[in-house]
Amino acid sequence: MKVSHIETPAVLIDLDVLDRNLKHTAELTRQAGVRLRPHFKTHKSVWIAKKQLEYGACGMTVAKLGEAEVLTEAGIDDILIAFPLVGESKLLRLAALINRKVKVTVSTDNVIVAKGLSDLGESLGTRIPLYIDVNSGLNRCGLEPGNPTAELVKEITALPGVEVRGLMTHGGHAYGASNLQELRQTAAVEVEVLVQTQHLLAQDGITIPEISVGSTPTSKFIAEQHGATETRPGAYVYGDISQLAIGSISMNEVAMSILATVVSTPREGTVIIDAGSKTFSIDTNPHCPGYGRLKNNPDVYIERLSEEHGIVKLPPGITFSIGERLEFIPNHCCTVSNLHNKLLGVCGDEVLQDIYVDARGKIN
Repeated sequence: MKVSHIETPAVLIDLDVLDRNLKHTAELTRQAGVRLRPHFKTHKSVWIAKKQLEYGACGMTVAKLGEAEVLTEAGIDDILIAFPLVGESKLLRLAALINRKVKVTVSTDNVIVAKGLSDLGESLGTRIPLYIDVNSGLNRCGLEPGNPTAELVKEITALPGVEVRGLMTHGGHAYGASNLQELRQTAAVEVEVLVQTQHLLAQDGITIPEISVGSTPTSKFIAEQHGATETRPGAYVYGDISQLAIGSISMNEVAMSILATVVSTPREGTVIIDAGSKTFSIDTNPHCPGYGRLKNNPDVYIERLSEEHGIVKLPPGITFSIGERLEFIPNHCCTVSNLHNKLLGVCGDEVLQDIYVDARGKIN
């Protein structure tokens, strides 16, 4: 089918760009001697996950158990759950994965969470591998590096049903960088605080073999992140405005776009498209106005969103007519993926395949 014949709105994935992105990041990590464990939450597609493994990824990272279950059903059996698992029902689901011989590592930043995992490990006659989450600047999960994390690790290593295998962090605050030098510095700090904590623990006889860093912008500097053993980028597969705005990618690395049709021209400087928040998501970007930019003219952007309407701001001298089809780059590719059952894999004007979002809505 021709792209020009598909109904809108539609999410398009340029298959050539996607393939280049997958291979490029795999090669970056290979040359750096670091394992690639990409984050599944960006695309939630078994087909893409298998491509990542084919190109050298050691396993997958997920945010939720539901994603891990989808991957397990697809035969992928080396998974990091980079999210704390709390509550009996989630522990029972984790037990089911372990009983299926899936190699599952779980993250935490709390001894109470670790105790629940340890009790499960004891009941199964195993030790569940853990990564300890460390705050490297995002101020989300994770204790502070150095002594606070070291003391936590000492408590957790005393538990019989778990094994602390690594320290991990997510440098997601890199998306706030204003230039490449600032981004490079964020990448440096991301790994340095983990390595410093690792050395502190070594002084007390506690060996931590894995140092796991992760964010798409900082992964561009993996060759400079000395001491890292693993990296967990996600959004590199598709690209989006959040990466373009900070200069971590170029336009030829953007695989995702959203095709929409002009359905109203109500006033000068404004057109309405048939794609709203249910297509684009409501994520904003601190560096750019609106919710998406026209692919071939960044001065044209989506100023506001209703559920099914996109209100597009036009600069002076730019007009569009009813029925014209416009291609936008979204702010955040990960949230766009989760809004759609399938994306369309294209090459030029040809739609070559459906890319199913197999783990869409797997938020538990």
